[in-house]
Amino acid sequence: MGLKAVCPGSFDPITNGHLDIVERAAQLFPGVVVAVLENPSKRPLFSLEERVNLIRAAVKHLKNVEVECFSGLLIDFTRRIGSNLIVKGLRAISDFEIEFQMALNNKRMAPEVETIFMMTKNEYSFLSSSMVKEIIQFGGDVRGLVPPGVEAALKQKYGL
Repeated sequence: MGLKAVCPGSFDPITNGHLDIVERAAQLFPGVVVAVLENPSKRPLFSLEERVNLIRAAVKHLKNVEVECFSGLLIDFTRRIGSNLIVKGLRAISDFEIEFQMALNNKRMAPEVETIFMMTKNEYSFLSSSMVKEIIQFGGDVRGLVPPGVEAALKQKYGL
């Protein structure tokens, strides 16, 4: 297996914090796959196709980054694309606790797959997709929190 890193998430929508992790992973590894989770138990604002398209537009400047969607176990997706590396972004201690549990469970199911944690930049440590949706829903400004295409898509979704 090569050094193709998987950056998974639901990305509803992708934020500049997510993009920061993807860009930094793209500098460290020959290939990065942004893996967009289709989770039938969640009701996302953006459809899977919309999320994939927004992410592709946001990462088009990164030649070694691809965007794919998946459902089911991340480990199964990781194996299917021939990767053995998952990169997860962390904002705060609360993220670490959840991500640590997931990484240990993934390690139990797939000992050959490693999980690497990257701390987000300070300016994005408070940022989440949920927060972005709440801000824009009530007429707040999300410039600098999301890529421009995502800002436009959010405004369209909320009729702003």
